[in-house]
Amino acid sequence: MNKLCETTVKIEAGNSGISFFERYLTIWVALCIIAGVAIGQYAPVITNMLAKFEYYQVSIPVAILIWLMIYPMMLKIDFKSIVNATTKPKGLFVTCVTNWLIKPFTMYAIAAFFLYTVFQNFIDAALAKEYVAGAILLGAAPCTAMVFVWSHLTKGDPAYTLVQVAVNDLIILIAFTPIVAFLLGIGGVTIPWNTLILSVVLFVVIPLAFGFITRTAIINAKGIDYFNKNFIPKFENITIIGLLLTLVIIFSFQGKIILGNPLHIALIAVPLIIQTFLIFYIAYIWAKFWKLPHNIAAPAGMIGASNFFELAVAVAISLFGLQSGATLATVVGVLVEVPVMLMLVKIANNTKHWFKN
Repeated sequence: MNKLCETTVKIEAGNSGISFFERYLTIWVALCIIAGVAIGQYAPVITNMLAKFEYYQVSIPVAILIWLMIYPMMLKIDFKSIVNATTKPKGLFVTCVTNWLIKPFTMYAIAAFFLYTVFQNFIDAALAKEYVAGAILLGAAPCTAMVFVWSHLTKGDPAYTLVQVAVNDLIILIAFTPIVAFLLGIGGVTIPWNTLILSVVLFVVIPLAFGFITRTAIINAKGIDYFNKNFIPKFENITIIGLLLTLVIIFSFQGKIILGNPLHIALIAVPLIIQTFLIFYIAYIWAKFWKLPHNIAAPAGMIGASNFFELAVAVAISLFGLQSGATLATVVGVLVEVPVMLMLVKIANNTKHWFKN
């Protein structure tokens, strides 16, 4: 959800320009956030109805919209290339080290510095501790679903992005609990495993399966040229539309919390934004020095910079409660993520010349 009035998502050489939705994506994002908050405030009957369609704290309407975002990208994957992606370990190494050996600990350090020290005159110490806890949950939950959108906008390699996400999902299952427990300083962290596993199935496995089935059926029936030239273009703006509708739903649920804590939201946002830029540049510049291609380097930076906010919010609610500072901090993560990630998309596209290919 980026800023800057033109999300300069440059399309590969040979294309004449960017689509209408991509060109003014910042404006659409802002309007959708406003619309979502307004719905939550003035039409709660809608949010109450949507809340009924929730399973293990995962919103089914949001899941459907994320399918719309991810499905067009899954269609582009030549599944034979997934095997080839595993023979290029450098990109996976950058992703894993950045996400799991750097990100959680820099998130804790940056959040603690700002919320305990810089902003100590504005935030009660007990509340600051809860905000730091929420930041830790975000830092230990790198992205699994939305990264496909950021990869798409930077013309990332969809097969390699899929492998990066798959590896990341497996590591989350093992590493999330001990890292969160260590950084929170408690031993009995309760993780909603059903939420975690269901999210992976909904946001990765199902759209991947549908993409494979569709791609195989269309190519077998009409050939690869028809698939690339006639079928794929039909989904040109589906990803962006799915993103915008997802924002409306998310912010319809979080609008009351956001409006009730404007100053603290701004203060919490500062370390989260700094952390996002830091993690992106660590992975992105590392990939540049390792001479990785841009279509691998950009998604590698995006996975760590973005967050698995569904998991972070669910864990915050289960550990600290719906009205807690930790939950608010994870909601702020949702609020700032899209504008900041769109800004990083712009940066990645404008620095494509740093890479040879």
